[in-house]
Amino acid sequence: MANRGPSYGLSREVQEKIEQKYDPDLEQRLVDWIVGQCGGNLERPQTGRENFQKWLMDGTILCRLINSLYPRGKEPIKKILETQMAFKQMEKISQFLQAAEAYGVTTTDIFQTVDLWEGKDMAAVQRTLMALGSVAVTKDDGHYRGDRDWFHRKAQGYRREFSQEQLRQGQSLIGLQMGSNRGASQAGMTGYGMHRQIM
Repeated sequence: MANRGPSYGLSREVQEKIEQKYDPDLEQRLVDWIVGQCGGNLERPQTGRENFQKWLMDGTILCRLINSLYPRGKEPIKKILETQMAFKQMEKISQFLQAAEAYGVTTTDIFQTVDLWEGKDMAAVQRTLMALGSVAVTKDDGHYRGDRDWFHRKAQGYRREFSQEQLRQGQSLIGLQMGSNRGASQAGMTGYGMHRQIM
């Protein structure tokens, strides 16, 4: 984590609210899934937000996770280097985020690199991993390993196909929500600005 000294006032309150969103139960479910998805040779972290952050911080586990969701030979991250250089580790996190977005995680569910690297918003990291798991369960392509009840299935689009004849018929109809002009006329209307006679 960056050496930033203590925060005070409003910035401290904001940071405390962000930290309250972190879910320790969800952390355990995510650790179980990541270990199961990547293979049993991963060392599990001790419980706690800081330990979870340190476990994922170098980006290696995240890259292995996204690669495990693809068939062999079609992994999005070709080379995962084990390095202690900060900028290389942040680059691996960025590669994971790009690959997750390409996999189907929506942009609004993706955390920023500093959220993980500096531990600013670990709840956002959890949200991204949950979204990734949901997309993997929804795709159901045989690459997801783990309990299917850990993540919810995303809604699938229901595309409808209409023939040209059906589309042509729809153009001649006036939908009821547009109202009707039957019986409407301008009889009895006066021009704008004219006085009404009240008797």
